[in-house]
Amino acid sequence: MPANAPTTTTTVLTARALLLDMDGTLVNSDAVVERCWHRWAVEHGLDPEQTLKVVHGRQGYLTMALLLPDRPMELNRADNRVMLAQETADLDGVVPIAGAPALMRALAALPHALVTSADEALATARMTAAGLPLPRIRVTAENVSASKPDPEGFLKAAAELGLPPAECLALEDS
Repeated sequence: MPANAPTTTTTVLTARALLLDMDGTLVNSDAVVERCWHRWAVEHGLDPEQTLKVVHGRQGYLTMALLLPDRPMELNRADNRVMLAQETADLDGVVPIAGAPALMRALAALPHALVTSADEALATARMTAAGLPLPRIRVTAENVSASKPDPEGFLKAAAELGLPPAECLALEDS
């Protein structure tokens, strides 16, 4: 091997189950998210480009609270319900991430769970639109009191799989 040739290192990860995020990991829903949040930002007098920098990886009402910190939380929750309905109905451009269909086929008989900040309806709509099977075990927004990045969803998924968290590997994009 030449002296300046790149070296590779192999890391072996041992896990008994996979905990899978949805958006950005299995499903590309960026087009829908950007359309809905752009519209919301304009309606609230916010810069859409700056808004889009903070919307991924958390429940919508928490993003709204971050962007409008003085706004009553009940208004954020009401807007979030509207946003979820819009995102669930708008599936134009929702596609699988490269490799996700093969991964889901490979996992079919192995322990795995979906852990997402989306609610059940949105998760079902996006996974279906992307042509991906829904895992039997799903932890969605309705099942947790704290949104990601809080580990509650991952811990709940591990428990539902009957495994300690240390024996699970989480695949997450944010």
